[in-house]
Amino acid sequence: MRRCAVALLGQRARRRWLHLIVGGALFMPFWMVGSVVVGALLGAGGLFTGSLAVQFGAYAVGLPLVAVAALFPLARPMSVAAARALCGVPADRYADGPAQGPAARARTAGWFTLHLGAGALVSGATLALPPFAVSVMALPFSPALRESELGRLWGLDRPWWSWAALPAGLLMLLALAAAAAGTGALLALQAPRLLGPSPADRLAAAERRAAEAESRNRLARELHDSVGHALSAVTLQAGAARRVLDGGAGADLAFVREALTAIEETTRRTVGELDWVLGLLRQDEQGGEAGEAREAGAGGPGPGPGLDALESLVRGAGPRVALTVSGDLAPVPEALSREAYRIVQEGLTNAARHAGGEPVSVVLDARTEEWEISMENPLPARPPVARPNGGRGLRGIGERARLLGGTAEAGPADGVWRLVVRIPR
Repeated sequence: MRRCAVALLGQRARRRWLHLIVGGALFMPFWMVGSVVVGALLGAGGLFTGSLAVQFGAYAVGLPLVAVAALFPLARPMSVAAARALCGVPADRYADGPAQGPAARARTAGWFTLHLGAGALVSGATLALPPFAVSVMALPFSPALRESELGRLWGLDRPWWSWAALPAGLLMLLALAAAAAGTGALLALQAPRLLGPSPADRLAAAERRAAEAESRNRLARELHDSVGHALSAVTLQAGAARRVLDGGAGADLAFVREALTAIEETTRRTVGELDWVLGLLRQDEQGGEAGEAREAGAGGPGPGPGLDALESLVRGAGPRVALTVSGDLAPVPEALSREAYRIVQEGLTNAARHAGGEPVSVVLDARTEEWEISMENPLPARPPVARPNGGRGLRGIGERARLLGGTAEAGPADGVWRLVVRIPR
């Protein structure tokens, strides 16, 4: 008994009943148009006539109009929003956004017609049946009602027989609840089929997820390259300055001053880059496009440094880093310039971490159709201690190169560690 009561009047059943009433309310404009049309054709008085022929004729005319209205782009988002809230079907089984393609539009039209058509019938019964059932149940207690047309119609004008009106009225209300629950269950069963994602929707969702993952990976690379390089460069410069100062009274103060200047420049630049990346993260949390950089002057720096900041980067990496540029870097596209800067930055970070203070050479060759970045440093006599989980620097360099259609190779060769990145122009 309790299970039946929950099925008919539980929270889910009440939500679905409300969903049907919403459908009936949405059907009203179409029914009014149908009433005018059918009333004019039958000469039955139009919108406010009590003729059942006009009422059901208006219903029949309104259904095709509902199907046509469902072809508009707003129909599916509106239907999905209502169904998610009230149908009791898992939210991930619905499609997002307007229907794309004839098949998806046809399914949306089918759902919209089913929802509004069934909702109109259930709403009409909800408005009309409870007052009638209450009037029937009041027959045993009201002689005036028993003698009225209602009592005579039902044969309940005799006092002893009128008590049959009580179960009859309750059965009417129970039948209404059962009809609403059954219709709501039918709509919930059809909702994923008619409002669920089509193959095109699944493909678009997969592309969105891939774009979001790439955006997160890009931000992770930006943070890793920028902050990792800054920490490595600052550690290297601070260590060199300390060793010079430990030399005593003959310490090379010019070298110490240069190291401190490099630390200042590196940290200032990194703070700006960190602010830019955190700004992108905030945009992503607020629904913005995290893959697009903020414009310069809009409260922060532009989309990261490029090759124009390369000399400052190399200078901050220490005096044992040599930069050689072959060709003109001016025509290099902005995206390539930013990624090349990050590649060099991560290569220098990797060298500072593993080269053991050996000299590092950086060569940028822009003279051919294939743009090349190469970095070399002698292998240290004592291999560096490997980190427990490995590093992400070389992996990030490879990802950046592949995004630009290029390749990245790194490894020991002829007594040196060599990193070579080739990117088509």
